[in-house]
Amino acid sequence: MAQIILASASPRRSELLRQAGLTFSVIPSQGEEVITSTHPAEVVEELSLQKAQEVADRILKDDEGILSGNSGPVVVIGADTVVAADHRILGKPADRREAREMMTLLQGSIHQVYTGVTLIVAGPGKDLRTRTFHECTDVDVYPMTDEEIEDYISTPEPYDKAGAYGIQGSFGIYIKGIRGCYYNVVGLPIARLVHELKDIMN
Repeated sequence: MAQIILASASPRRSELLRQAGLTFSVIPSQGEEVITSTHPAEVVEELSLQKAQEVADRILKDDEGILSGNSGPVVVIGADTVVAADHRILGKPADRREAREMMTLLQGSIHQVYTGVTLIVAGPGKDLRTRTFHECTDVDVYPMTDEEIEDYISTPEPYDKAGAYGIQGSFGIYIKGIRGCYYNVVGLPIARLVHELKDIMN
């Protein structure tokens, strides 16, 4: 049985993996993120690969003691999520001003959420296999008043999330509808991930 490593400290991604019934360990990536593209799909694939590769490299050196006594393969999962609106990529807001700008841009319109995922199968004497993919979900947001925006950005919720909102939190009352995978907006397209995980291990 493969040992699964999540290269992310995101509690939301951990919760989704647990909901899928997967047993895993968390080793957050520590490498510098370098972006060479401006297209959201390419950006999230690129960053997910960098995160997974950095952790896989550490595991192959056995810096974490992961491989000690383990003869089976190790699968590293790297992921990155961005929100894209009006040809802009929105990451995590640095402050209240940025959160307000993002909310103003997103309210009353449809935007896209992209999550890139990379799976790297590693281990002693194993063929290194890598697979990278992304999912895109359209999110339709109801119009918001200035007061509603100010109330929302006064909560802690926007500041550790791409696009300054969490669909699973209090912002959910402003979600008019989505087209695509809901869990992709949370941070991992979990059904696609499990499908790809089964396929890469065959």
